[in-house]
Amino acid sequence: MAGKSVLVVGGGGREHALCMKLSQSKNIANIHCCPGNAGTAIIATNHTVQASDVNGIVDLSLELGVDLVVVGPEAPLCDGLSERLLDNNIPCFGPHSKLANLEGSKLYAKEIMNKVGVPTAKYHVLSNDSDIDSALDDFSNNPWVVKRDVLAGGKGVVVTSNRQEAKDFIIQSIANDGKVLLEAFLPGEEASMLVVMDGSGFVCLPASQDHKRAFDGDKGPNTGGMGAYCPAPVVTSDIKQKTISRIVKPMHDYLSSLDTPYRGVLYVGLMITEEGDPNVVEFNVRFGDPECQITLPLIKTDLFDLLYSASLDKLSEIDVKFHDLYALTVVLAAEGYPAKPIKGRRIIGLPESDSSDCWVNHAGTGVDNEGQIISTGGRVLSCSATGDSVYEAAFKAYQMMDSISLEGSHFRKDIGYRAV
Repeated sequence: MAGKSVLVVGGGGREHALCMKLSQSKNIANIHCCPGNAGTAIIATNHTVQASDVNGIVDLSLELGVDLVVVGPEAPLCDGLSERLLDNNIPCFGPHSKLANLEGSKLYAKEIMNKVGVPTAKYHVLSNDSDIDSALDDFSNNPWVVKRDVLAGGKGVVVTSNRQEAKDFIIQSIANDGKVLLEAFLPGEEASMLVVMDGSGFVCLPASQDHKRAFDGDKGPNTGGMGAYCPAPVVTSDIKQKTISRIVKPMHDYLSSLDTPYRGVLYVGLMITEEGDPNVVEFNVRFGDPECQITLPLIKTDLFDLLYSASLDKLSEIDVKFHDLYALTVVLAAEGYPAKPIKGRRIIGLPESDSSDCWVNHAGTGVDNEGQIISTGGRVLSCSATGDSVYEAAFKAYQMMDSISLEGSHFRKDIGYRAV
């Protein structure tokens, strides 16, 4: 299998993590990334084609003659990238557009969950002729959860105890999208599980836990994620088995029975009740970010073998093994993030090289006219590490973070606090 060529689609921390892990494969000769970032440029060939340009990605894949395309973000999958690649006989790790709606449409995801019997929150679908006040009354004992039925870049959900705020967001969402979901609030502790699957089988990666709020103590606005760690102790062996039997297996049974099965990774967002019962909060159809940065390093098996096999419905032929370690990542965010991040500032103190147990994942980074690495996004980079405990991984990651300087930046100092 030696000498394969891979194209990774995307330009964030997730895609840098994918390129880093793929670069360790004995079976890969060339890694390409579009558009990539300053980190991927070191280990892959970056191309200017944007992740949203489906036609451009297909043309680039044909031009390069790649053996596999690994899709990072969800939007091109929802826009039909996977089927376009398959029409050109190019294997793709990422589901076709209809199944990408498991993330692209909250209502579609709910309908599939109900169809296969997956535990999730009760909900109402509201539109112009709905009685909004009556629906709010149905779920009035807890905060209201309102979800737009579109891809909204992580900004399509409002959780609030303020009735007027919930009602205003419902009205606004109906005006924009035609409908909106109102869900019952699920109390408990959140975690996530990434499941690689194809028509032949599935592999559950170690469960993780991320930190969405911008500041320490889970304060401040929601973000794309300020850090994560895995394995997450909240997902005990008992809860893992419940998750597999009640959620993962029923979903795989359904998704693998379709004419074109699900080939990719299914992100299962979980809410675990005090009684230890897992419920699905959401599905995503790609690796989480920053969960990807701390899950991939724990995979002992060659990542190319894993992803390539899944793209060809041969996952059941792979024996996937994991390192008996913990991993943790801390995100460095630009000044003003998440509202209005300031970009274009130089990053000082980046290590000249990574070690096997501590490294930098580039996200919103680029290179200025003088060849200096600068910030180009809200989440700029993350410091990641592995260790024999969450505490050890955190110590290494924070030690590296303390050596890096970006004017006005901020990072959380309590990543992994639930596990130490």
